[in-house]
Amino acid sequence: MNIAVVGGGTRCKRLIDVIDRHAFEEIDPRVVAVADTKEDAPGLARAKAKGLFVTRDYNDFFNRDDIDLIIELTGNMDIYNDILDKKKKHVRAISDATAQLFYEIARISTLQKKTDQELQETRARYKAIINELIQEDVMVIAYDYRIMDINDSLLNKLGLRRRDVIGQYCYEITHRQDLPCSGKNHPCPLIQTMNTKKPFQTTHTHLDKDNKKIYYSISTYPMLEEGDVIGAIEISRDITQDINMQKAMMQQEKLASIGRLSAGVAHEINNPLTTILTTAMLIQEDLDPEDPNFEELGTITSETLRCRKIVTSLLDFARQSNPVKKENDINKIIKECLVLTRKQAAFKDLTLTSELADNIPPLYIDKGQIEQAIINLTLNAIEATDAGGSLSICTTYSRYRQVVDVVVSDTGSGIRENDLGKIFDPFFTTKESGNGLGLAITHGIIEQHNATIDVFSKPGRGTTFTIKFPLSSGKNDAD
Repeated sequence: MNIAVVGGGTRCKRLIDVIDRHAFEEIDPRVVAVADTKEDAPGLARAKAKGLFVTRDYNDFFNRDDIDLIIELTGNMDIYNDILDKKKKHVRAISDATAQLFYEIARISTLQKKTDQELQETRARYKAIINELIQEDVMVIAYDYRIMDINDSLLNKLGLRRRDVIGQYCYEITHRQDLPCSGKNHPCPLIQTMNTKKPFQTTHTHLDKDNKKIYYSISTYPMLEEGDVIGAIEISRDITQDINMQKAMMQQEKLASIGRLSAGVAHEINNPLTTILTTAMLIQEDLDPEDPNFEELGTITSETLRCRKIVTSLLDFARQSNPVKKENDINKIIKECLVLTRKQAAFKDLTLTSELADNIPPLYIDKGQIEQAIINLTLNAIEATDAGGSLSICTTYSRYRQVVDVVVSDTGSGIRENDLGKIFDPFFTTKESGNGLGLAITHGIIEQHNATIDVFSKPGRGTTFTIKFPLSSGKNDAD
C-alpha cells in the first residue's frame, strides 16, 4: 500500500517513522510522497532525506498511478473535500480527524502492551525477590488473614504445595490452630501492622511438617492502597539454631556452676555421713533385735545409705570428665545395657525389646559414659511404665545424613508439656524418690560427644528419647 501525505508537519514525520519501525503482518504500507507548502516542515524534510517524492502542491498526486491512499493531515476540510473530488476512483482518502482517531487507538494499544509488559516484568522481579533474593520465609497476607502468596522456602519447610496454601488462613497453615494469634506472649503481627500502619516485629513458635517447634523472628510490613492497609508482607527468619545455642550455653553454664557447688557440698557431707553410718551400725550390733531402738537404728542406716547414694550421684554429676573416645560398636554397648536392665523390667512385668540395625558403622565414643547414659534412660523408662507396658531400644543409620540414631521408647505415663523443657535441669524431678541428676548427667554426656538428645512425650502415651550421633564428630574428637 503506497501512501501520499498532504501536510508535512510533525505528525507526518511520526507516521513515516512508525511505518519504518513497525513490522506489519497483513499489509505493507509505504509513504511514497509528501506535500507541504513549507519547505522546512519536519515531515517534508524526513521524506527528502529518505529520497521520497516531495512537492509544494498536492495536485501533483492525482497524476500518479502508484498511489493507493492519500492521508490529509492539515486539518483543513476544504483541502480534504478537494482531494475527494480530484482523486482517482481506486484511491482512498483519510481525513485528518480519521487519521487522528487511528493514531489514538494505536497509541492506546501501544501503551496497553507496554503496561502489560511492565506488569509481567514487575511480577517476574517480585517472584525473583521472594524466592531467590530474600532467603527468609515470606508470606503475603490479606487483611482477613488469608494467604495471598508464599515463597518456595516456606512451602518446603511446611511440606505443602502452593495450591494447598493460597487462600487459606495464615494461622491454620503455620500454627495449626483455629483462631488468630493473640496475647502478650504471642501477638498477631498482622493485627499490629493493620492498626498502626507501620512495620512490626515479634517472635513466634511455629510447627514444621514433623510437628517440631521452629522459633521465628517475624517482621510484617504494611501494604497500602489509597492510605488504607489491605494486608501485609510477612518475612520470617528461622532463629531455632540461635535459640537452641543460647539454651545450650545457659545449660552448660548452669551445669558448670552447679557442678562446682555439688562437688564441694558432696565432699563436705560425705565424711559426717560415713561417721553417722558407722556409728549407727556399731550400736545396732550391740543391741538385741527385740530392742525398740534396733529398728530405729536400721532406719538411720538405710536413710544414711540413701544419702550416700545421692552424694555419689552429685560427685558423678560434678565430675563431668572428658570422654575417652575409642572405636566402639553401639549395638554391642546396647546389648550389654539390656543385660543389666532386663531383670528390672521383668520384675515390673514389662516387655523389653530391641531392634538394632545391621549397617551401623563404628562410633568413636567413650564406652563407659554411653553405657551410663543409655542405662539412665532405660531405668527411667522402666520406672515410668506400669506393669504390662513395654519399652524398646532401636538403632538406625542414615547414610545420607551421616547420623546414627539411638531411640529409647516406653508406653509409660509420659511427661507433661510444662515439664518437657526442665527435664535436663539438675535436681528437677517428678519422682518422690528421685534426685533429679540422672537426666542432667545423661545430657552432659551426650553433649560431650557432640551428639544431641531430643524428647517427645504425651501424658498417658509414653515417652521417646532420641540420641543422634553425627559421624562427622568421630575420630578427630577422639584424638
